[in-house]
Amino acid sequence: MQTPVRQTNVLAIISLIAGILGWTLLPILGSLGAIVTGHMARGQIRREPDRYDGDGLAIGGLILGWASVVIAIVSIVVIVLFFGGLAAIAAMAGSH
Repeated sequence: MQTPVRQTNVLAIISLIAGILGWTLLPILGSLGAIVTGHMARGQIRREPDRYDGDGLAIGGLILGWASVVIAIVSIVVIVLFFGGLAAIAAMAGSH
């Protein structure tokens, strides 16, 4: 009896590549692509575990994608707070 050969899910590979691109060449598009294709790949792998392999690749892409998004949001918050603080200090100094 032959055991079926599990193939690596293409979306999982794309997710990992997009996650890497999200940290290098395409920050926004790569990260969003990694997140979307990572979730799609994990869904396919869960629905057909005998056919597809590559859950680790999909998880890697998801981690890279979400980490990039979180760092971008934290960076924006820090920049807004920094310049907001500078504006508040300038306003206080100007009122004296």
